[in-house]
Amino acid sequence: MRNLVVGAGISGLVLAERLANQLNEEVLIIDRRDHIGGNLYDYESEGILVHKYGAHIFHTNSYRVWEYLNSFSRFYPYMHEVKAFINGHFAPIPFNLNSLAILFPKSLYKKLERQLLKLYPYESKVSILELSKVRELKFLSDFIYQNVFYHYTLKQWQCQPEELDASVMSRVPVCIGKDNRYFKDIFQGIPIDGYTKMCEKMIDNPLIKLLLNQDFKNMSDIGYDRVFYSGGIDEYFDYCYGELPYRSLEFDIRKFAKEYFQTNSVVNYPNNYDFTRIIEYKYFLDQKNPQTIVGFEYPRNYQRGMERFYPVPNDKNRKLYERYLKKAKQLKDVYFVGRLGEYQYYDIDQAVLKALDLFEVILKRK
Repeated sequence: MRNLVVGAGISGLVLAERLANQLNEEVLIIDRRDHIGGNLYDYESEGILVHKYGAHIFHTNSYRVWEYLNSFSRFYPYMHEVKAFINGHFAPIPFNLNSLAILFPKSLYKKLERQLLKLYPYESKVSILELSKVRELKFLSDFIYQNVFYHYTLKQWQCQPEELDASVMSRVPVCIGKDNRYFKDIFQGIPIDGYTKMCEKMIDNPLIKLLLNQDFKNMSDIGYDRVFYSGGIDEYFDYCYGELPYRSLEFDIRKFAKEYFQTNSVVNYPNNYDFTRIIEYKYFLDQKNPQTIVGFEYPRNYQRGMERFYPVPNDKNRKLYERYLKKAKQLKDVYFVGRLGEYQYYDIDQAVLKALDLFEVILKRK
């Protein structure tokens, strides 16, 4: 049985690993980039592990996914916190009771805190849309919308918030508590030796062959029993219905001759500057070094040839994707996987779980 995996990102690697280690089948992985791991790729510089394509924090509530990835790497118990620069202060994001205390005078903060705790359970999450419906809290809702969400959305997506799917806004809740962690999942962390080392161990099998700097177009006429395609589904079909829109990113990675550049790993700038955030990589593994490396992250309009980062979620684009999906279902033994193949934003654990589930489907067909 010959398997072709197009794209050496986490979705393709999970499938290749399962096919080789569980079914003893040969797998060829190709990727047009010069490295494995997709957007998870990291590398060491000056003794600091740098995430080339932005901050990637693993988090999950799935013991199945956690156990699976821990068979290839131990994880450093890193708990992610994000701050946002708002009105001259650095406040925790998602917005919580600590953010209130930092950004408002004490009397106003206490008044708002009492109102929130009166209406909502401690440690619950509330959308800013729900807050706006409460007369006493509309001021707070408007403040968060303008200072945390609205201008960040304009920079990140270059469109009005109402032009996006409601799921985007749902990622910005108000937390009725004082837990500053960005994620609340049971399992969180960063692979101790980095994502790239973890990915290398996943495909350490003589049945798996890897070809980098290799485009699928150059191999599409070669017959394979199965193809797992994690590139753009629109690209696979030569954009016959038009291009699916994406947002891209540009990273300006710089070294500084100082121990730290900022007070934590990620600082968002929703209202100032043309970058959306600054990432300081040494925080992820608590690496001690007299120098530091940071990445300035700039949103970019996607154009063909650039890296695709975020599908643009709205009804129009979903309908276009569904046309491609209908065409894809007519193919036999060709599977479209991952963010680009399924035109869906996935966290790491979601991508891993989807790939594991697909492998179970293949097992049943044996």
